[in-house]
Amino acid sequence: MRSVGTVLALVVLATVVATFARRWRIPAPSLLVVAGLAVALLPGTPQIEISPDIIGLVVLPPLLYASAEEMPWRELRAVWKPVGILAIGLVLASAAAVSAVAVWVTPLSWQMAFVLGAVLASTDPVAVTALGRRLSLPPKVQVLVQAESLFNDATSLVLVRVAAGIAIASAAANWGAAGGQFLLLAGGGTLIGAAVAAVIALIRRRTEDPVLETVIALVTPYAAYLLAEAAHTSGVTSCVVAGVVLGGRGDRLTNARIRLQLHAVYGTVVFLLESVVFSLIGLALPAEVQALADGDRSWPLYALAVAGTLIAVRLLWIAPLSAVVQRKAAVGRMNWRIPVVLTWAGTRGVMPLAAALSIPEIAKDGTALADRPLVLVLTTSVVVVTLVVQGFTLAPVVRRSGIALEPAHTEREEVEARSHLAHAGLARLEELAELEAAPDIVLDRLRRGLTARLDDARERLTEQNGTTVAAESADLIYRQLRRDLIAIETVELQRLYDTHRISDTTRRRLQRSLDLEEARLADA
Repeated sequence: MRSVGTVLALVVLATVVATFARRWRIPAPSLLVVAGLAVALLPGTPQIEISPDIIGLVVLPPLLYASAEEMPWRELRAVWKPVGILAIGLVLASAAAVSAVAVWVTPLSWQMAFVLGAVLASTDPVAVTALGRRLSLPPKVQVLVQAESLFNDATSLVLVRVAAGIAIASAAANWGAAGGQFLLLAGGGTLIGAAVAAVIALIRRRTEDPVLETVIALVTPYAAYLLAEAAHTSGVTSCVVAGVVLGGRGDRLTNARIRLQLHAVYGTVVFLLESVVFSLIGLALPAEVQALADGDRSWPLYALAVAGTLIAVRLLWIAPLSAVVQRKAAVGRMNWRIPVVLTWAGTRGVMPLAAALSIPEIAKDGTALADRPLVLVLTTSVVVVTLVVQGFTLAPVVRRSGIALEPAHTEREEVEARSHLAHAGLARLEELAELEAAPDIVLDRLRRGLTARLDDARERLTEQNGTTVAAESADLIYRQLRRDLIAIETVELQRLYDTHRISDTTRRRLQRSLDLEEARLADA
């Protein structure tokens, strides 16, 4: 009962803190970590021990899936080459640099220093998505940061397994086997994730029950994760691939009412899980520090050295890559603000913590694995430093860089898109009028509504730069025709996105607006 009460208190605390973070317009993950750390330092607070199984099996799948669902196919195809370079090359470089620094400045053996480097080598998709959700980054930059964090985990997991094997058995690294293991983890996870997505898509096409659709959506990430782990491949990669595939086809699998319900349910689940997991990171650090030996009391300096190394290596890797990309794009003057933003957005979070907790406590000879407590403390400390320091300063860095999209730009894009949708609807009305397929009174009512929207769009853009029918019958025909027009507008919205006229953010916002209107018509 005490553990249940602790969990409930944690949920309440995390929810309250996250709510205030939204109201104060500050990053929720950063404030949650600080709040968790503050609560853990209070007298009488019970020690919190995080289970890697709880994080891996309960928390990670839905958060990874939700992050992957937000990944637009169009922008992902445009940045897949730099994402591949970062997901493999930068992870290896970060692991090597952190290992070298840890051997130099900390009492860790070279084996455990390698473990620390492997654990902290990849950025965290949960933290990156949570921090970047409110930033108005250009679409390609936003997708590059998120995609890197989603796809670099396979590389990091292979390194962690190789490093843990070396530390446990004191054996030399078999890099040939590590390469095969990477292909198995990444390739197998990709295949299983794609297969799960295909099966789920077939089921959802034949399902119109909102409750069943919600259950399927909640089960999907766990199915992808567990099936991949059972096949000894990467559950993280499988979950990400399933989310990317289904997220790109979500509008074609369900109707408006179900999409709205899924959006509300998943929004609640993600909010609660993110709130709890980031609070746990802060709560766990004091207990881990208490488990350290007396000779490891300089851990704050070690953590700062490791965090600084990760930032420096990231900047040194991204800067030349950005220069090459901009030169190929025929950019006249190199923009060094983009690599600075990309560097500062590379935070660590839940994934490194779960990887560190999964390190065995006992070596093969039966003795306790030396330096494991220090690796846990340094991992958690670096996560806290990146979430707090980079999290609180990321928005100002983006603003000062000048690459953020101005509110006027995003508003103009949305208004122009609404204007195109209204024109598409009016064109359909003219076709219906010529065919005399509906009463004139209904067509006039629909035409007035679309014309009003068009006039409103024009005003906002300017500011920036004879058949008698019964009332009930007419209302029924109106709702039917309006749903037909919404379908036409949905097609036009997809065309605008496919032709690069609007961003994915604008497409999702307008699609939700159309879904809300269609749901109201169904309820009327």
